Amino acid sequence: MDNLRELSSRMARPGRLEAIVLRPARRAVPLLVQEVQAVAGQGLEGDRAGAGRRPGASPSRRQVTLMQAEHLPVIAALTGRDAVLPAELRRNLVISGLNLLAARSPFADQPLRLRIGADVLLDVTGPCAPCSRMEEVLGAGGYAAMRGHGGVTAVVVAGGVVRVGDAVVMETPGPA
Repeated sequence: MDNLRELSSRMARPGRLEAIVLRPARRAVPLLVQEVQAVAGQGLEGDRAGAGRRPGASPSRRQVTLMQAEHLPVIAALTGRDAVLPAELRRNLVISGLNLLAARSPFADQPLRLRIGADVLLDVTGPCAPCSRMEEVLGAGGYAAMRGHGGVTAVVVAGGVVRVGDAVVMETPGPA
């Protein structure tokens, strides 16, 4: 019989990278791109929270933000909209087919890792709470609608290029 460590470290199938969103500066219009360079220990090139941080800034545990594509229609329904676009929610990577909240390990000594494409590895660092901007973007109740649907934060362990359409798989790193 499988134990909890084994059960929590596998998904039914690979996910897929559906959208890439970069936020070049605070309050700037988010950019939807087809590919981006992930930089180990920094984040995504061209994104203010990642590789676009000022020189000398300490590394962030929020280098990349990810959310599930399946949550977009839920957020739309909760805000009374027909649809919500990935760029509106300001998360960097929109993933379908994986339960991202399950990608956060229940074991402190066993972080779970996401591989995107062939090269990029991300360690999930925690939940991504919504910001007050969601009231501006989604209207009254936007912040509450995003709670529990905001996705997760991650750090870049191994860099490379990620592209829309890349496979996303969950891995368990070996011993440190």
